[in-house]
Amino acid sequence: MSVLVKGTLTAKEYSRLHDSKNTELLDGEMVEITPLGAIHGEIAAELASRLRIWAKGGTHGRVGLKSGFVLRRDPDRVRGPDIWFIQRERVPKSGVPQGFWEIAPDLAVEIIALGDTVEAVKEHLEDYFAAGTRMVWLVYPRFKQVEAHLPDGTMRTFKETDILEAQQVLSGFSCKVAELFEG
Repeated sequence: MSVLVKGTLTAKEYSRLHDSKNTELLDGEMVEITPLGAIHGEIAAELASRLRIWAKGGTHGRVGLKSGFVLRRDPDRVRGPDIWFIQRERVPKSGVPQGFWEIAPDLAVEIIALGDTVEAVKEHLEDYFAAGTRMVWLVYPRFKQVEAHLPDGTMRTFKETDILEAQQVLSGFSCKVAELFEG
């Protein structure tokens, strides 16, 4: 991860500077994130499409990919989960914003790349939960597993033979974990 812009950028300033590079705003500094591998994209597309069909079918809320969420102010912190879900009741009356979301996602999904460190993954978890995210899924392509983390520190591992579900956040959603990795 390299710092592209040092200083104390606000989320608004960052949104004007943000370009096609994969970046995040961490404590006022715009940092570049390494482009991800092809398997990452396939898994993200598969899971996001399943979540989107579920969300639209039951009018549960909104699902998207790599959108910015302002998770903290002063200094500002903007993260872009690989996949996100926001319950319908929490979507602003004005609709989906043109810029960054000013609320935390109900579900954030991070697909773990080979180069991701334990420290970086834990920092993501802490950021999401501190902002109010209700659940984080960590998807491990190498092991074909998904970890479901809750703010209270509990975690459940879903293995390749399991059915992925999260009734407390995604009522009625389920899919076979193996199907996320079939490509």
